[in-house]
Amino acid sequence: MELLKQLYEIYSPSGGEKQLKRFTKKWVKDNITDAEIRTDNNDGNVYIVRGVADVYPCVVAHLDQVQRNHSKDFVAVETDDIIFGYSPSNRCREGLGADDKNGIWVALQCLKEFDIIKVAFFVGEEIGCVGSSRCDMWWFENCQYIIEPDRLGSSDLITNITGDLCSEDFKDYIPMKDFGYSEKSGMMTDVLELSERGVGISCINLSCGYYEPHTDDEFTVKVDLLNFLELVKTIIVNCGAQVFPHEYKYAYKSNYSS
Repeated sequence: MELLKQLYEIYSPSGGEKQLKRFTKKWVKDNITDAEIRTDNNDGNVYIVRGVADVYPCVVAHLDQVQRNHSKDFVAVETDDIIFGYSPSNRCREGLGADDKNGIWVALQCLKEFDIIKVAFFVGEEIGCVGSSRCDMWWFENCQYIIEPDRLGSSDLITNITGDLCSEDFKDYIPMKDFGYSEKSGMMTDVLELSERGVGISCINLSCGYYEPHTDDEFTVKVDLLNFLELVKTIIVNCGAQVFPHEYKYAYKSNYSS
């Protein structure tokens, strides 16, 4: 969990993701030497490719966090069960930015695990999906599907955001019940933006073990995060090299949950 705590301790508000981008790129260069990294100065995003293949699984996450309190002595405190943020000088809790640093951590673990994979880190999701709204769509043309860890809790598999995000065929490759997940509808995040822009492949957003997001009481349940990581790895293995096309169509539902 040391890498995860290092991510938490880097403050990355919307528009101020530069330090986290530097850290992430250095970590990849030091630990995954065959990965290719590209930072696009036009959109601010980070794109990483590992391996040479016709098609790639893809995991995306966002770099920015909502919290405005992040003291100079901020520390990520790890217990047997959870991780939370704390300022010793102020004697108070401060948010981790686990939304979406848990997603970044999962993406980096998958990048380390799999020889063939693509990963993208977006800026400005919390202020309107800025990075994904101006990213290069051609980068996703040889992706099989897109997985985004950007949901609170431990059990939500988001397959609908005012319209279906993925195909029924793709769902068949997701052992959701084995990992305690079930289908839910969600709200705005990067995979919706990509779907609306015509990415043309199945996308999902999943719970990745953080709770009380956007608050100073935010915390991560370690067992939930690790369970999610195993689910993502299982999906990647199950899917092999199969591509899962899907065209998003807006179909408003009034009973979706946040």
